[in-house]
Amino acid sequence: MATGMTKSQLIRHLAEKLETNNKTVAAFMEALTDTAVKEAKKNGLFVLPGLGRLKKVHRKARMGRNPQTGEAIKIAAKTTAKFYLAKAAKDAIAPKKA
Repeated sequence: MATGMTKSQLIRHLAEKLETNNKTVAAFMEALTDTAVKEAKKNGLFVLPGLGRLKKVHRKARMGRNPQTGEAIKIAAKTTAKFYLAKAAKDAIAPKKA
């Protein structure tokens, strides 16, 4: 299974790339995360240009099944968040085959 960068590895990488210290990058990432969460909660949408959008989504109540018993159960309505990848990022990661 492939593993991604840890938070500290990402901070170190960005600090080297931007020629700044780790503390500044960590503070920026914390501020970006806080802003994304607050905006998505308040307005229902936060866009990070070139990467994607974080969107607040309401799921309707529905009927489901207990996988162990097969019994039908009611799943309550709830609000959740989804991240939609930008087309440019999607095409760079997994280009369409001709």
